[in-house]
Amino acid sequence: MGTLRGLKAVLIDISGTLHVDDKAISGAPEALRRLREAALAVRFVTNTTKESKRSLCERLQRLRFELREEEIFTSLSAARELVAAKGLRPLLLVSDSALEDFRGLDTKEPNAVVVGLSPPHFDYNTMNKAFRLILDGAPLIAIHKARYYQTSGGLSLGPGPFVTGLEYAADVQATVVGKPQASFFLKALPSTGCQPHQAIMIGDDARDDVGGAQNAGMLGILVKTGKYRAGDEEKISPGPYLTCDSFPQAVDHILQHLV
Repeated sequence: MGTLRGLKAVLIDISGTLHVDDKAISGAPEALRRLREAALAVRFVTNTTKESKRSLCERLQRLRFELREEEIFTSLSAARELVAAKGLRPLLLVSDSALEDFRGLDTKEPNAVVVGLSPPHFDYNTMNKAFRLILDGAPLIAIHKARYYQTSGGLSLGPGPFVTGLEYAADVQATVVGKPQASFFLKALPSTGCQPHQAIMIGDDARDDVGGAQNAGMLGILVKTGKYRAGDEEKISPGPYLTCDSFPQAVDHILQHLV
């Protein structure tokens, strides 16, 4: 494996890569500080829909991660931009703590369905309401389609299975705005001043983090924390640039191979 010639930016997944619930991955806050000392641009790209960007930033700061809210790019923000651009009135299947990022949108008489991670909304009556809206022509917008995510209690279902259920029932395809869409990764780059080939992504999801970033022209490092399961690196083609045990090891590799 050669040098990382011309590397200028590092994109980092959050949940499962930097932390799981309210516990930081061992050594991750210190590794982030070392990465910043290398004068690399750092951005955080996340599909997390359980809380607003502000709340997420504050939680990470409590876990001793040094970051600013403007460095975080969330699929919630991407979904809001899409809904606002199209002038839609969404039925928001998102957690109460994430509603802050949709403040100001008209949600009366909804004509669109937006699905994030919100277990309290995944009951029959709410899902049936969403289904009927879609049958009447409302677009289905998936903030992301992650199959599962890691919690302190083990793997838990993500929004993907519920989005797929609506797609199947209504015979439609959802518009997906978060990872692994290449456009989502590219949104994080303009503020860094670099091109995709000058960026590398670190994440715990082979398909959504690594595969998505590599499809956008970046390199991808898969870490064996969070939702990672043995053999995940073999489920995407091309495979990851590197697979390593944790975020601190990924940072070690980057710092050792910079030119």
